[in-house]
Amino acid sequence: MPAQLSQEEIFRYSRHVVLPEVGLAGQARLKEASVLIVGTGGLGSPAAMYLTAAGVGHIGIVDYDVVDSSNLQRQVIHDTTTLGELKVESARRRMLNINPYIRVDAINEVFSSENARRIASGYDIIIDGTDNFPTRYLINDLCVLTSKPYVYGSIFRFEGQVSVFDARQGPCYRCLFSEPPPPGTVPTCADGGVFGVLPGTVGTIQATEAIKLILGIGTPLIGKLLLFDALDMSFQTVQLRKNPNCRICSPNPTVVELIDYEKFCGLPVNNHNPLPSNGQEIEPRELEERLRNGDSIQLIDVRDPVESQISHLPGALSIPYPQIERRLSELNPQQEIVLFCRTGIRSAYALQTLSNAGFHKVSHLRGGINAWAREIEKGMLQY
Repeated sequence: MPAQLSQEEIFRYSRHVVLPEVGLAGQARLKEASVLIVGTGGLGSPAAMYLTAAGVGHIGIVDYDVVDSSNLQRQVIHDTTTLGELKVESARRRMLNINPYIRVDAINEVFSSENARRIASGYDIIIDGTDNFPTRYLINDLCVLTSKPYVYGSIFRFEGQVSVFDARQGPCYRCLFSEPPPPGTVPTCADGGVFGVLPGTVGTIQATEAIKLILGIGTPLIGKLLLFDALDMSFQTVQLRKNPNCRICSPNPTVVELIDYEKFCGLPVNNHNPLPSNGQEIEPRELEERLRNGDSIQLIDVRDPVESQISHLPGALSIPYPQIERRLSELNPQQEIVLFCRTGIRSAYALQTLSNAGFHKVSHLRGGINAWAREIEKGMLQY
């Protein structure tokens, strides 16, 4: 029996039900539908709020983080009053304030190969609100293996991408990206930055695609990749083809079960400690003491130059991480080198690059310049 709509629900969704493409039957389908959103950050925020407002009856939200003030520039489902709260609880409360006629499951877990099937089992569609490659490949493979559509979204600085991957009708994510990029080559939003309104645009398009799939209306982005440039205010659509040799959705797949995606991508879902440093970390207090004693240390700032407007260490040579490999000739392998970035992520990758190139007197600042600001220069700005 189709879902029944109350008088209050009909009035609430009246601008939907008067659309011939939706009507009462379509609104009932939205009420019966279930969508899982992995991530309640920049993309998950608008997707969750618009699916909630549209009346999708069962929404699951998965995250493992807490609300931080640096989130509020773009993660609009959270606010100042929820700082320090679990993101899923903050998001759930906001969603139910928007629409109390839906069910919201708040799942405070890291989405992983071990729990993905269990978490996703009760949902029709999965929306990707993540910012890391291991989880993207995990969502894709899960959707292929369980025959679910995967609504993909990705953002970087001023650009965004959206697609719907459904291996039953078109290509999957692996058809487009058969292998992940080398670790460290694609900065996270924390390190590369993101235009605050960009995830609002991309996440809203993801919600649009999910609603179209539920209602069976329009033309979904299956077999197409939508590219958005906020600076040019331009949209382009690229046609995608199914890879006949895809490792998971081809007639002869080699991936037949969920795998270790952190190992596959060479980095963990949780980027707090992305690379083993093999003991080549230096603590802020040790570095400060050695600099004060006049030790000969070459400081290398691997951040983007714009970041030095916020904070900097005197005497540091600026070599942004993407330039490290081609600027090795500027460095003396006989001199002790200390690399630093914002939090220690890019400097850990830079350390690996230098170590592979034969530099042995190299370490990186644990926790980056933000740790230096917390422990050494208390007046230095953090970001």
